[in-house]
Parts: sequence; structure tokens; C-alpha cells
Amino acid sequence: MQVRRLDHVNIQTTQVEKMVAWYRDVLGMRTGPRPDFPFPGAWLYAGDRAVIHLVGQRGDPAVGSEVKLKLEHFALTATDYVAFEETLIKESIPHRRFVLDTVGLIQFHLRDPDGNHIHIDFTADE
Repeated sequence: MQVRRLDHVNIQTTQVEKMVAWYRDVLGMRTGPRPDFPFPGAWLYAGDRAVIHLVGQRGDPAVGSEVKLKLEHFALTATDYVAFEETLIKESIPHRRFVLDTVGLIQFHLRDPDGNHIHIDFTADE
């Protein structure tokens, strides 16, 4: 496996519409295709890449304070998912595998030793 780049940032927010407007108006990003997840949100694109994933949350708008970070996970794009999955199994690393046919991805979700949520994305056609 070789990591190639950071793929996107996932941000939890109680203000999806306001965040979409800010990223659109301030950074020139646009909304685009997003899988039919069972929760509200939006994907914001830079060129042909969805680089900001907003996830709508209910509750305290203090998300992002010292009590709870807004950054829920980070993702990396990589190659050779077969070898990567073999490594996870060999090292007994807990993980979950998802196939997102609508966007052509295979994802592995796992946590680092500090508990940070990471997912590694592979193109489904590799």
C-alpha cells in the first residue's frame, strides 16, 4: 500500500446551510453528488473532488468548542486495497469495510492508537 494524498475532511455541524454558503461564497466551492446517507449533509467540491463533507448534527451549536472537536475523521486515498486488507487482518486491527457503489469507492474505517477515526479510500475498479 502507498498513501497518495489526503482525500477530504468531514465536519460535523448544526448549520449545514450556513456552512455550504460560506464554503461556496468564501472559497468558491460547489455542492455536488453525495451518496444517499441516512443523515443530512452536503459534499463540497474543489474542481472534480469532494474535499469537504458536512454532516448535519442536532443539538448544541457548541460543536467545535474544547468539549467536542468538529473534525470527525480524516481520509486518505491509497492503492492496493487487497494488500491493505491483508495487513489489517494479519495485524488484528479492528476495521469496517464499506463498498460505496454510487461513488466507486471501497473504504476501510479504523482508528489509530489514540482513537482517531481514519478511513482509507480505494477506487473500486483497481
